[in-house]
Amino acid sequence: MNTAQHPLPSSFGPRTTAAEVVAGIDLKGKLAIVTGGYSGLGIETVAALAGAGATVIVPARRPEVARAALDARGLACVEVAALDLADLDSVRAFAEDFLSTDRSVDILIDNAAIMASPEMRVGPGWESQFATNHLGHYVLANLLWPALKRDGGARVIALSSTGHKLSGIRFDDPQFETGYDKWQAYGQAKTADSLFAIRLDALGAPFGVRAFAVHPGGIMTELQRHLPREEMIASGWMTEDGTVNDRFKTPEQGAATSVWAATSPQLDGEGGVYLEDCDIAEPTAAGTPEARVRGVDAHAIDPADAERLWALSAELTGVDAFAG
Repeated sequence: MNTAQHPLPSSFGPRTTAAEVVAGIDLKGKLAIVTGGYSGLGIETVAALAGAGATVIVPARRPEVARAALDARGLACVEVAALDLADLDSVRAFAEDFLSTDRSVDILIDNAAIMASPEMRVGPGWESQFATNHLGHYVLANLLWPALKRDGGARVIALSSTGHKLSGIRFDDPQFETGYDKWQAYGQAKTADSLFAIRLDALGAPFGVRAFAVHPGGIMTELQRHLPREEMIASGWMTEDGTVNDRFKTPEQGAATSVWAATSPQLDGEGGVYLEDCDIAEPTAAGTPEARVRGVDAHAIDPADAERLWALSAELTGVDAFAG
């Protein structure tokens, strides 16, 4: 049965921290992979999972930087491996190395992302935000499918955001060959992350693998590295003196919804929905003052678009664990 896109409700909220979400949950014997898990909300996600007893692997484009950051945080127990999501050969190498260990994956959190970057091309000319945020994670999950389905009960978490409200999938021009807009490109990538979770859940549920899209909330992290300070001030994210808008979360709070999605007993047997503030989100209330910052737009959870995007992703990458 499909999970309703409606709050449960949970016992948590927008200011809950990742550590509070896993309090009392024992993850010993579980293995989690968290991309981008060495900075911002990623490292808070890793800290919470490791603190609850999980074995955690952080694939990183700069393994030496990741190792130093995790060690400085007291997370020497966390494994680090090389992975560049913009390079599918790198994704394949990581997946092959992992599968050779004959371990199962219980939690896969697609946390790494770039936002509002200048126009860049990767691989065979793909737009970098779509390629890195979506296609790299799509290939990673498909290649890891044998390890995800092995024990049943695995969860895959794809980090979307309210950025999805900026654009649906541009099926006629997904690579922005006819003109680039950094925010529309980000919006398309975040819609893609959500639709990926919707489709993976539909395909994976018969095997006991469930997937969720997560909006972590607004958090000041390295994700903003491509944004000029003036643009963030103009957007109301901060004041001239650098005071951050109080609707932004701390990294510890921003990691909470991902961790809740990955571990909450309330979500046993559920999946294929978009989450925010440690609960299932409501559909966007169009025309309201909150429409831009809360809820999920219909295009980001549309099953037909999710299936169409999966087919496009398979065509572009040549990878589909469910083909045939």
